[in-house]
Amino acid sequence: MKIRRNSMWIILAGLFVILSPFSVSGASPPSVGGLLPDFELSVPRDYADRAYLDLSGRGTFRIPQIDTQVIIILIYSMYCPYCQAEAPSLNELYAKIEGNRTLKGKIKILGIATGNSDYETKIFKKKYSVPFPLFPDGDFTIHKLLGEVRTPYFIAVKINPDRSHRVIYSKLGRMEGIDSFLAMIVKMAGIK
Repeated sequence: MKIRRNSMWIILAGLFVILSPFSVSGASPPSVGGLLPDFELSVPRDYADRAYLDLSGRGTFRIPQIDTQVIIILIYSMYCPYCQAEAPSLNELYAKIEGNRTLKGKIKILGIATGNSDYETKIFKKKYSVPFPLFPDGDFTIHKLLGEVRTPYFIAVKINPDRSHRVIYSKLGRMEGIDSFLAMIVKMAGIK
């Protein structure tokens, strides 16, 4: 009887190991060359954010609808100390892009606050004087679609004139220097 019980536990453990990868429903992080998962964001209420993304009206939009050549998406959480430390660098990146006649309008940035409510997202935006749009993802819906990445996570998406798109950058961690990060994105996107 004891041998039989032990054999049954070994068989069950073996089945668990074999079947566990199939029972996990999580996605993987977006891969370079692939497509960004399809999700919607609410059109910002703030006029400056709406104008920056060149959106009008109300309702929702998808990333490929943004009128730009490249969108840099930051996945962050207001509770992430690395995200807090990265905020000034992101503000500087935004200023470099907006201050460059060649890049302004061709590269835009937005943040998705994973696990953060609208209220928490506004606190982060105000505390760190973030000049680009931030969107709450309080229920982790987008986070799950993006493979439940850790934070901060950067995704750069090249958007073609026909609104087709592809991921050109997907990486966990802080930027390794603002100028080198921007030069890399410009090169990968083929911006002239």
